[in-house]
Amino acid sequence: MLDDLYILILVGTLLVLLAAFSSILASRFGTPLLLLFLSVGLIAGTDGLGLEFDNAPLAYFVGTLALAVILFDSGFQTPFSTFRQAAAPAITLATIGVLVTSVLFGLAAEWLLGVGLLEGILLGAIVGSTDAAAVFFLLKTSGITLRDRVKSLLEIESGTNDPMAIFLTIALVELLREGSGTDALGFGILLGFIQQMGLGLVAGLIGGRGIAYFIAKLDVDRALLPILIIALSLAVFALTGALDGSGFLAVYVAGLYAGNANLKRAASIKRFQEGMTWLAQIIMFLILGLLATPRNFDTILIPGVLLALFLIFLARPLAVWLCLVPFGFRRRETVFVSWVGLRGAVSILLAILPILAGLDVSTTFFNIAFVIVLTSLLLQGWTLASVARWLRLTVPPRIGPVEKFELELPGDASHELLSYKVVENSPVATGARVPRWARPSLVIRDGRSMRYQYAGRLKPGDYVFLFISPRYPPLLDRLFASPAPVADDDDEFFGEFTINPASLAGSLAEAYGLQLGEDESTLTVAALIARRLGGRASYGDRAVIEPVELIVRETDADGVVTSAGLSLSPPDDSLLPFPVPTNPRETWRTIKRLFRRP
Repeated sequence: MLDDLYILILVGTLLVLLAAFSSILASRFGTPLLLLFLSVGLIAGTDGLGLEFDNAPLAYFVGTLALAVILFDSGFQTPFSTFRQAAAPAITLATIGVLVTSVLFGLAAEWLLGVGLLEGILLGAIVGSTDAAAVFFLLKTSGITLRDRVKSLLEIESGTNDPMAIFLTIALVELLREGSGTDALGFGILLGFIQQMGLGLVAGLIGGRGIAYFIAKLDVDRALLPILIIALSLAVFALTGALDGSGFLAVYVAGLYAGNANLKRAASIKRFQEGMTWLAQIIMFLILGLLATPRNFDTILIPGVLLALFLIFLARPLAVWLCLVPFGFRRRETVFVSWVGLRGAVSILLAILPILAGLDVSTTFFNIAFVIVLTSLLLQGWTLASVARWLRLTVPPRIGPVEKFELELPGDASHELLSYKVVENSPVATGARVPRWARPSLVIRDGRSMRYQYAGRLKPGDYVFLFISPRYPPLLDRLFASPAPVADDDDEFFGEFTINPASLAGSLAEAYGLQLGEDESTLTVAALIARRLGGRASYGDRAVIEPVELIVRETDADGVVTSAGLSLSPPDDSLLPFPVPTNPRETWRTIKRLFRRP
């Protein structure tokens, strides 16, 4: 028996190592990382190397814990500034968007699979949420820089839509197990939704505040602190679930609150949680891959692929369009958000619930969900960067690579110690001075340490130590960064002319014939851009005001435009395969045209 235990540990360790090393391949070739993790599980499984694993309850238990860890870290790593920038459209997508996607997909599944409408909507709820891990990794390794608003929307949506999909799946499984029909939908589910999400939100806020309070008050050993935070987050998750609230929403909100509470030793906490999140992802994906049986895919392969294509090209785009219309997103942005709807481990995890409930369609739904996830990762995951460039949603990077190390100070210091490595051709290497507020103190050059005052001009290879406020301005990154790579079209990206954002929009309208509203002539150019962009501007944002386009070159910490460009040739949206209305009036006109009699 002991020999079997050692063999089991050895095999499990080898699988984790193989999955971890596959991340190198994913980074080099742009392969969706989740696809590689699942592939390792499939290859090692019953139809590959022959490892037998059919324990669905254990897979769901491990996957649930792993998902709670991932969601807490997702909230912990999200700054409030990012959340505020795209919270409204992202939450709309994470709730109404998931519901609309599930219903549309359910109608298609009912017709294609011959199941009941309730079963079809259940399958839609299973595959209704996007995968945060896949989206985060692809955005990080794609080699492109997206506009801040679009990137923030995608990150927040993928991190917040799991609770809605989980709630719908559990509610529909209960209805089907009890034998209720479609007439049971509606008021009961709405009350359940309000209860679960309301309790989840309240418990998350209380739990996040409690985590921040305990960490600030308790004198815990440095090595135990990250473990304590993970344990507290899982306690918030479990307690909320026991009270019939959404534990997944609670753990995400708790992470969001705690991550923005200026916790001591935040750098080491984040590093620990990143490692825990990677481990949780690998274990969850491997187990789900082992649970699948590819030989059973033959009968559902074609329906599964057809449903995946319906989800990718119809259900998701329609849901995104309906949700983003009130927020003034441009056609290109709407199309891109529709495309970045990668399905992942959460969909496979939710597909276990019908198996646990003993539903007749459980095995079929699990296999179809697996095929949909694989299709989504292959089609959408591998083309994300290309689609972003085609839609011209990328922006030139503001700075090049920078080497920075965050060091911790003992006690409750209100400042941090940073170390930068001086790289070739960076501003500080070419003579720029480090500002006094950064309190530069030490320089290490060729293995010798010296005070900053006596180091003279900084040289490439020097290490500079600075004491700064935890909310250090990004100016330091710019000073120590190597030059950003300049592509052939970067010079034209910000327009042919530079304009003063403090000048009046009326003057600009007289010079270029801008079509302004009645009260817009008295606004400054900066205020006009912000209004056209929905209230807040970010680096690289573009506001089309016929017949020109105004482009945000720089903003301050409050999102106020400090530098802008003007393009006389706005990009033509005719390259899109279909027109996408971007405001309620245009939406109503489109709907009337669709239903107009010939």
